[in-house]
Amino acid sequence: IIDRIHQELENRFNEVSSELLICMAALNPSNSFASFDAKKILKLATYYPKDFSSSDLRTLEIQLGTYIEDVKMDDRFQGLTTLGELSTKLVGTNKHEYYGLVYLVLKLVLILPVATASVERVFSALCLVKNKVRNSMSDRLLNDCLVTFIERDIFSSVSEDDIIHAFMAMRKRKLK
Repeated sequence: IIDRIHQELENRFNEVSSELLICMAALNPSNSFASFDAKKILKLATYYPKDFSSSDLRTLEIQLGTYIEDVKMDDRFQGLTTLGELSTKLVGTNKHEYYGLVYLVLKLVLILPVATASVERVFSALCLVKNKVRNSMSDRLLNDCLVTFIERDIFSSVSEDDIIHAFMAMRKRKLK
């Protein structure tokens, strides 16, 4: 049974996804930061080269050493179970300013599931918008259709009169 579960997990998550999940777990504050692993957190930061330069990675390594000692000794961080609680507590105690790079890693970890879900949502919308009839549309028109479909909550609040006035104003720019 364990081999089947392991095989199913291998099929669902590729190597990079598995590594991301393992590295994310190293920030988990439960059980007094029992799963904390600075090497895994540093590896996680390397997946974000635009956010962390090589000097930032060296600084992060130093911050991680003092960060874990600081939060383990601080009673206000005891009993935390989620990354969201940890993030809130770091801001509430102003430790996010002292450990800026650690806090950046934490924010990136918290944003990752939302960003992934947003991408999934766009691809689902793409299947609905780009069908056989619209298969030959330009990228610009496709992009415009996707934006209006994905952000339909915002567009539903725009009145028809505003749309008509916007189109009427565009007419003035037409060449004679």
